[in-house]
Amino acid sequence: MVTRRQVLAASAAGGAAALTPAAGPASGRALAAATPLDAGEIPKYVTPLRIPPAMPAVATGPERDEYVIAVRQFRQQILPPSWPRTTVWGYGSTAHPGSFGYPAPTIMARVGRPVRVTWVNQLVDGRGDYLPHLLPVDPSLHWANPGGGVEHRDHRGRWDGDPRGYRGPVPQVVHLHGGHSTQESDGHSEAWYLPVARDLPAGFAVTGTAYREFRSRFAEGSGRRWAPGSATFEYANDQRAGTLWYHDHTLGLTRENVYAGPAGFYLLGGGDDLPDGVLPGPAPARDDPPNAHHRDIPLLIQDRSFTADGDLLYPDAHSSHGEVPPLWTSGFSGSAMVVNGRTWPTLTVQRRRYRFRLLNGCNSRFLLLSVVANATARPARPVLPVWQIGSDGGLLPEPVPHERVTLGPAQRVDAIVDFTDVPAGTELYLVNEGPDWAYRGGRPGVDFDAADPHTTGQVLRFVVTEATGADPSVPPEHLRLPSHPRLGPAQRVRRLSLNERRSGGSMTMLLGVLDERGRGLPLRWSDPVTEQPTLGATEVWEVRNFTRLVHPVHLHQVQFELLGRGHSGRARPGPGERGWMDTVLAYPWEVTRIKARFDLPGRYAWHCHLLEHEDNEMMRPLTVLPHGGAAAGDGGVPGEPSTASTDAG
Repeated sequence: MVTRRQVLAASAAGGAAALTPAAGPASGRALAAATPLDAGEIPKYVTPLRIPPAMPAVATGPERDEYVIAVRQFRQQILPPSWPRTTVWGYGSTAHPGSFGYPAPTIMARVGRPVRVTWVNQLVDGRGDYLPHLLPVDPSLHWANPGGGVEHRDHRGRWDGDPRGYRGPVPQVVHLHGGHSTQESDGHSEAWYLPVARDLPAGFAVTGTAYREFRSRFAEGSGRRWAPGSATFEYANDQRAGTLWYHDHTLGLTRENVYAGPAGFYLLGGGDDLPDGVLPGPAPARDDPPNAHHRDIPLLIQDRSFTADGDLLYPDAHSSHGEVPPLWTSGFSGSAMVVNGRTWPTLTVQRRRYRFRLLNGCNSRFLLLSVVANATARPARPVLPVWQIGSDGGLLPEPVPHERVTLGPAQRVDAIVDFTDVPAGTELYLVNEGPDWAYRGGRPGVDFDAADPHTTGQVLRFVVTEATGADPSVPPEHLRLPSHPRLGPAQRVRRLSLNERRSGGSMTMLLGVLDERGRGLPLRWSDPVTEQPTLGATEVWEVRNFTRLVHPVHLHQVQFELLGRGHSGRARPGPGERGWMDTVLAYPWEVTRIKARFDLPGRYAWHCHLLEHEDNEMMRPLTVLPHGGAAAGDGGVPGEPSTASTDAG
């Protein structure tokens, strides 16, 4: 570990807290040469929270809003000022060079008003040459594998002898997480594309195996073709208002692409949302004046590790001094907490109510969040409730007060914290009591050790000041939320499994079905599709977890209802889980029962959202068959009649 004095001596040029372009990667060397930064040396609460601005649109017409959004490489002040800046990737508007950031600007959308985005891969330097990955990449996984050429793309690759692994151009494809998207706009993992670079190696595949099909489908529907190095997606926004987010979803590379920075919020308003003024606001808007004050604030919480030079540090599993390629690791826990792109920031709040869109954007870490007066005391003693008003897919049936909020990776909680009765000058803290390693459920301090209270156990500081003006919002305990629609009867029960398989010295997690004896039958991404509902069908999925870990299970295309969990799958969900969800926590040795309606045809996916698991086979295809097709692969015992008619909820 290195000290702050050593870091400052190594970073004489890295003081500004502004974004600057990076012509080439600041890291990219073998991990053996990287000196980890001791997170305990990083000062806390010396920088203000950065609130991502609204993404600039390139056109706003009567039919839709249009954006052209690229991913680029740049340097940003993530560590405190006077510490080194960090090379990251992030999204921004190509028409507004100053908009690029980590996290990206927020796309502000409205229910019923389509949004069209052209996503551009611009991971090239100032000369137009491709930029290699910021992190070592394991080329032996089943991944995008551009170097395999057209014949071997989206397959397992080979190591070429470089101790840093794959060093070629980096594929990208964007998934709107939680979006009700058609297949060509979903961000399929095999629809990736490389940047347009002058030095692309001969024989490389420049797109994934699904790219051409989805490009043709989009052109047929819109008359618009995708340009090289890009994909154009359209989001109908024909769903409930809610907190969505967008991030990279490249096959076998999501963990490292997202870790490098490309992620942003997509806030969908209107529809069944409440009238203006009932909930705290405003949120960021495209026409915000300088120094606008927001009281509807998205919070992207992530864990990151850094080198002494300020570079991102991500582990691999080898220790052979460069003699083998960087190997996949089954999980990641960073040493520092980062909120909206800054380590341990401070948010000044007035004595009024605030709405927070909480998003766990960590690769593997689970968060157990509460608001306390003492940042390091454990067990944590909450002093303000966190009022949950919404989950992944929109508002709950009624507000739910929590002393502690549990968030798995990719999950969102729409929450209100009321500072009205807190004296001005008070300092409060958002703390985390989730574990620093794998999460198996249970209570902090009883079933597992909580995160280090001096580093990863702290997230954000609130400094309370006097209110200016009246607060028109309704106290959360008096809120009346809109009626909550429910799904009708299910036509099928589908029995699925979460499995672990040991190979060599490592454990691989796999999705699958059940065999004739009710045991888990693990399947890989390349195995035949088993989840094939018919268009318009409502199904119950019973997911049996045969592993020792909690897995956040995410389904593309749909928002679903959680029916029950526990050993029989019949235990009633908690109050905060009675809204629409797209990511559900499946606990060890339990059955998690969900119900979803599949109303868009085509190719999608379902997967664990522990990104290290997703990238190494814990993802399966999901195909919605057109009308007239026969639903297939329920994962049950062959010949057993469906119990859907009596088991629908």
